[in-house]
Amino acid sequence: MPPTLQTVVRRMGLRPLAGPASLHAVVRWVAVSELADPTPYLEGDELLLTTGMRLEADISGYVARLVARGVAGLGFGVGVSHEEVPAALVEAADQAGLPLLEVPRETPFIAIGKAVSELLAAEQYEEITRAFAAQGRLTRAALRPEGMHAVIDRLAKEVGGWAALLDETGEVRHATRGAHTDAVTAELTRLAPGTGQPAHWAAAEVRLPASLALSGPGEHIVVQPLGGGTRPRGFFAVGAKEPFSPVTHTVINAAGSLLTLAVEQGRTHLAAERRTRSAVLELLLAGATDQAHAVLGRLGGRLPDAPLVVLATDADGLDTLETRAFTVLIDDAATTAAARAAGPMAIALVARVAADTVAREVDGPVGVSLPSGYDPVALRGALDQARRALDAARSRQAGVVRFGELAGQGLLGLLEPAAAQAFSAALLAPLAEYGSRADLIESLRAYLDCNGHWDAAAKRLGVHRHTLRYRMKRVAELLGRDLDDPGVRAELWLALQAAAAPR
Repeated sequence: MPPTLQTVVRRMGLRPLAGPASLHAVVRWVAVSELADPTPYLEGDELLLTTGMRLEADISGYVARLVARGVAGLGFGVGVSHEEVPAALVEAADQAGLPLLEVPRETPFIAIGKAVSELLAAEQYEEITRAFAAQGRLTRAALRPEGMHAVIDRLAKEVGGWAALLDETGEVRHATRGAHTDAVTAELTRLAPGTGQPAHWAAAEVRLPASLALSGPGEHIVVQPLGGGTRPRGFFAVGAKEPFSPVTHTVINAAGSLLTLAVEQGRTHLAAERRTRSAVLELLLAGATDQAHAVLGRLGGRLPDAPLVVLATDADGLDTLETRAFTVLIDDAATTAAARAAGPMAIALVARVAADTVAREVDGPVGVSLPSGYDPVALRGALDQARRALDAARSRQAGVVRFGELAGQGLLGLLEPAAAQAFSAALLAPLAEYGSRADLIESLRAYLDCNGHWDAAAKRLGVHRHTLRYRMKRVAELLGRDLDDPGVRAELWLALQAAAAPR
């Protein structure tokens, strides 16, 4: 801290005449003035030096003005205009509590200024030294296995208060004892754009201030966002009973830099891990199972034992799944064209016995495939099954849908609704556009429902069987297909079912 009057008195051999109890006041500068009112040129905490050349009769007013301005003390040089300090000045200073020092004739004012400057420079050097030492301790903490948590713990000790680490949603991830994080969360909630929820920062493209300062009775808090982009990747907060000094702010900023570096390095490492898992999946789909196991093993990971199932969920579930299983973002993997067309989606390979447990952890729709092995054909099929089950879960707004459940709902349940309806519209278009009064589509439906029995189908339609024969002949001509072919009948039946399905 800056030098006190007591330090200056001892160093320069000055004699206190009044206000000895206030010699603990800090001195931030030395000013020399012979003005009757020098206060317009002062900022406070100065040691004012004067010889009293223009000291007027209103000595009490002079002292009162100095006290109101917040000067640290008054040094009176004797032997120039006064052989001794005026008694009235001593009395006024004593009554006002203003430290009054006698400066001997042989002590130049400039010597006092130099001494205070040296003390201030030494104090600044000491602060810089403390800041460097604190930064070194924080850096060593960052290298510990606990990483960011160790930095938070060290920071709390450096500031003599508490510290806390919060994620991008405002949830506390780590805090030291006595941390007052409620005020921090409340402030983030207030500042969060749009929703008034801290979690909205995760999606907001709004740049926070470099630092937030919160002050209250006996509590001073600084909050800083973490991350180098436009969105915060987290926050850290630090609090203490006393206001933070410039040195403390330097230490806090150093901690913020280390924490931001850790966040960015963590993101880079995670991105590299995800690319590696995508490459492993490509190896599996190419039939290079041994190589896939080897690559993942070198990174300390492993694939689940067969039989396994594939779980598929929205990309938002990636963070949840990858802490529990081998997980890949489909956008990054060369799987099926249909899977890529379905948009971003997270898939996980899970041992069959653990599939239900992992699926329940996901907050959103989940598709579950049938059990599979690592044969590339079987695995590709399981990926497709999980995707189709996920589509069903999305459309039903259900939690978990298993592919086996879809098989019991008929062939149509296994097809994508949009693709099936597009196929139906294209195949049946010639019949829908036919200009006759006869309803060829309904006639075809009755014919297929009755398995090609003319009498039963005609009876259902309320027409003669010869009329129905004529209509089916017309259907065959318009479609250019043989209605006696079982494959053609199956395609037409599927098209009719898709056309009747709700959109």
